[in-house]
Amino acid sequence: MEQYHSGNKVIDETMQGSATVVEAPENEGKKLYIESYGCQMNFADSEVVASILGEQGYATTRNLEEADLVLLNTCSIRDKAEQTVRKRLKAFHKVKDDHPKLKIGVLGCMAERVKDKLLDEEKLVDLVVGPDAYRDLPNLLEEVETGQKAVNVILSKEETYADVNPVRLGQNKVTAFVSITRGCDNMCTFCVVPFTRGRERSRNPQTIVEECIGLYNNGYREVTLLGQNVDSYLWYGGGLKKDFEKASETAKASAVYFADLLKMVAKAVPNMRIRFSTSNPQDMKDDVLHAIADHENICNYIHLPVQSGSSSMLKAMNRGHTREEYIALIDRIRNIIPDCAISHDMISGFPGETEDDHRDTLSLMDYVKYNFGYMFIYSERPNTFAARKLEDDVPHEVKNRRLQEIIEKQGKHSLDRNKARIGMVDVILIEGNSKRSDAQWCGRNDQNTMVVFDKTGNEQPGDFVKVRINDCTSATLLGTIQTA
Repeated sequence: MEQYHSGNKVIDETMQGSATVVEAPENEGKKLYIESYGCQMNFADSEVVASILGEQGYATTRNLEEADLVLLNTCSIRDKAEQTVRKRLKAFHKVKDDHPKLKIGVLGCMAERVKDKLLDEEKLVDLVVGPDAYRDLPNLLEEVETGQKAVNVILSKEETYADVNPVRLGQNKVTAFVSITRGCDNMCTFCVVPFTRGRERSRNPQTIVEECIGLYNNGYREVTLLGQNVDSYLWYGGGLKKDFEKASETAKASAVYFADLLKMVAKAVPNMRIRFSTSNPQDMKDDVLHAIADHENICNYIHLPVQSGSSSMLKAMNRGHTREEYIALIDRIRNIIPDCAISHDMISGFPGETEDDHRDTLSLMDYVKYNFGYMFIYSERPNTFAARKLEDDVPHEVKNRRLQEIIEKQGKHSLDRNKARIGMVDVILIEGNSKRSDAQWCGRNDQNTMVVFDKTGNEQPGDFVKVRINDCTSATLLGTIQTA
């Protein structure tokens, strides 16, 4: 079974999806039920979809039974995620047996690759819509109403949805996602994203700043800037990143890079926390690190996927950097941002991985001592270079054993990192009630670690409070609000 791990908690991928919905307002319009699986980009895209369909009279609902339209925003990054989607679609069809007018659609990364199977062979859906075709949803739904199967999976070179004001589907009304790029040019040999989301293009920085200001004015106190690779953000008046060299000298001179964008947002909303995800090591420049260090409201946390600690594996994965270059970046982060938390992604059992390669991964973890991480067994994805050219030659039991060793080491490092914060006073943004008790709040510190603490009765979600850390697990800090 594929797993990922954060802190001391191992989670089956089937738990990654959730119904990202809010209560529907009282009206006589149609009802939309939408579930999102996979990365934060999918959750942000669902908010774009809810906005586009909201203009067509659809209100979101938590109740599947009352929905007129069910949409599943899908993930293709692992085979387990795709199997989960199919199980959910079959469950939706049981509901459709009692509500024959219910329409079912699939959005996102699975759309292009499995559209024929979903529409014709398995007959699980009425429409299939790719990540760049959400504006076409009203037209596609009209086709469905006439009894046709509807599909649009065309990838775009321009679409960023910059002018769409997302309907915020998150439950806490405190934190929000803002997409800044779409697509990816990196072509890692294991990754399907370039095939499902297309080439990389960036969004107009002014629209990003305006969206963040709007969120702050509506009570949100934290924003996460999203992209498959935020560090390669590049705005030069529009167009694909790969075409930048063809741009005019004027456009090049006025180009906005990721560090510039970070500083623009930080200055525009100085009382709002800013996070970002995801970074690619080969594209993270020191000016980004200095932007974090220079602006108090940019959080001291970097998610820095490495996938392997072995230079030979990194080359086979086409990661664009070596082990030594990654370690040098870690050293610069520690030097420029001493209190920065770092997390990772790690793949166990990539084709050709030896025990020496695996030991390199464990030794890299010992060097960095990550705060937490996300860990996976290698899963072959169709159309990727690895699937076409590399033999999946590491036995499953070996993959699983290596994964467990990685998880065990990360659990120790997470616990050590959290123990080091005992006695400190952290500023926490209250996100809501603790999952275990309504008598406690939960929220994250600057380093993105969840903190749980008792309520005093004088605070509410969205407040920043000082919390003294008294105890911890490997996943959570436990503390007490400082009232003085």
